[in-house]
Amino acid sequence: MPSVVTHTVVGIAAGKIFANEKMPARFWILSVFCAVVPDADVIGFYLGVPYGHFFGHRGFFHSPFFGLILSLLIVTLFFSQEKTFSKSWLLYALYFFLTTASHGVLDAFTNGGLGIALLSPFDNTRYFFPWTPIRVSPLSLEAFLSERGVRVIASEVLWVWVPVIFLVALCRERGGMAFSLRVKSQGQ
Repeated sequence: MPSVVTHTVVGIAAGKIFANEKMPARFWILSVFCAVVPDADVIGFYLGVPYGHFFGHRGFFHSPFFGLILSLLIVTLFFSQEKTFSKSWLLYALYFFLTTASHGVLDAFTNGGLGIALLSPFDNTRYFFPWTPIRVSPLSLEAFLSERGVRVIASEVLWVWVPVIFLVALCRERGGMAFSLRVKSQGQ
């Protein structure tokens, strides 16, 4: 998996790409949360959940299906001022879906582990993409702060940060996406 730092960078970059105006703090917190939360499944290691289990690391919580469920829950709970299924509601749902789904997609580009259950809950097969240039991040803080961790961050900067920063700059230069997220005040 890429490190929590890189998933955070992706969450913030997604917000910079999709939001053309000042967004409330909850938007940014939820952007980072969605990009990072699939890795909460590492708790399973401490609870005895086998790695390859449906709820094991890189299982269901790394799937786009989980991203869909989480995005609908987030929009319902935190953006309730949006009329359900309105254009803005759907854009928020799409945004939080893509931000959450980015986690499993990035992990499928790493060079270690058992793969990602991208088709879960329909199929628990673990997949990698044919090209895996991102070094897999160690799970322990001690290993992450070692020479191996430095190699991981260097790999992530090259294969994730640089392209993401370029994409943010390109989108900002062109005035944002063809559609963008906007804030609706609670009173509207």
